[in-house]
Amino acid sequence: MSANRIPVAIVGANGYSGEELCSILARHPGVRIAAVSSRQHAGKPVGEVLPRLAGTGDFAGLVFSEPVVPSLLGAGAEYFFLALPHGLAAEFAVPLHKAGKRVVDLSADFRLRDAGVYREFYGGVHPAAELLKDAVYGLPELHREEIRSAALVGSAGCYPTSVLLPLVPLLKAGLVLPGGISVSSASGVSGAGRKAEAALLFGECNESLRAYGLPKHRHLSEIEQELSLAAGRNVAIAFVPHLAPMTRGIHTTIFAKPAPGADGDSILAALERAYAGEPFVRVSKNLPDTKNTAGTNFCDISVRFDGRTGTVVLLSAEDNLVKGAAGQAVQNFNLMAGLDEAAGLR
Repeated sequence: MSANRIPVAIVGANGYSGEELCSILARHPGVRIAAVSSRQHAGKPVGEVLPRLAGTGDFAGLVFSEPVVPSLLGAGAEYFFLALPHGLAAEFAVPLHKAGKRVVDLSADFRLRDAGVYREFYGGVHPAAELLKDAVYGLPELHREEIRSAALVGSAGCYPTSVLLPLVPLLKAGLVLPGGISVSSASGVSGAGRKAEAALLFGECNESLRAYGLPKHRHLSEIEQELSLAAGRNVAIAFVPHLAPMTRGIHTTIFAKPAPGADGDSILAALERAYAGEPFVRVSKNLPDTKNTAGTNFCDISVRFDGRTGTVVLLSAEDNLVKGAAGQAVQNFNLMAGLDEAAGLR
């Protein structure tokens, strides 16, 4: 490993996304873990709480610290990953940003540009609206150059990543119409986080598929924000998420109307051109399958054209804990730190 590894801290490392983040950073050649915090597990060895990290790299012998800003700053980290619920993440982002530290937030606190939209979808006043103008939406394939110089990145959500990557290039190219878009997605149970809740028990989820959070799932806010930017006009979509009987993974199906003259071949070719140089987007004629993205930072995309109904059907698959959360956060960090974008992710 390099002697000049960058010191980083992970705040809130005991959830599924936080554990995945630690696992990725443990094998990252350019990173040194300066601190890992958890209010619930403060003082306990990381390997005791997260056995997959026991004896692994910098985590060997490391204990969880209290998530207190002064002690976090005292650990000497230059970059901070916030793997915390929305609302709580902003409480750390504000003082860390003020101290000149660079922050990658995995929550929804800094994904939206408009505090009013945050209030509409998240049901409360934004806890740090003054920072929204400084934050960059953390989907590297869309905002790579802005991410490189950003001090605060709101890493894109799992469902939005699976919807935006197929749609944005097509809206920009005028190949699909911005009106009448419908999306159906299914996510593994880990997307709900590591919490004790009856609806998430094995006996409730196993051999069951159910819709939830409709018609106004929180992630719809950032999806429509980025689609509207791509289309140059307001875009509203129908979005129905489902809880699938699997631990991890997201599969998304998008229904859209093609622009005059566009068909499946031209749309597939446009997606291939858009992502030809991207390290983590795979465009193929093969239909995406969550098993092929599990544990990876890839998003797989394909397209079919239904000539009977004149409908473009876009399909994507990703791991909700990697490209949908921790892997995406590390990809953003790599860009911010001037490292190989794929470092630690392959």
